[in-house]
Amino acid sequence: MIHSPISSHTIWSNLPRPELMAMLTQAQKAYAELLCGAKVVSVSYSQETGAKSVTYSQADRNGLLGLIMDLQRTLGINRRRAIGIRFR
Repeated sequence: MIHSPISSHTIWSNLPRPELMAMLTQAQKAYAELLCGAKVVSVSYSQETGAKSVTYSQADRNGLLGLIMDLQRTLGINRRRAIGIRFR
């Protein structure tokens, strides 16, 4: 069985890869702005139902991080596992 690089298990699966990449980049920039002290950031995206805009504040950082992780999962971008250290 051949698997598509875009997961079929997320709400973003109907969007083309370039659009998903643009959304991921915008969300990552917004997250960086929040980490650098911005009080509020906005992320815009479009779906079949039209354009949407979501505003995130410092209190919503986890929601924005969840969006980033969901987009990465849809795009097949895996997070690197932690490096294990063994002492003998």
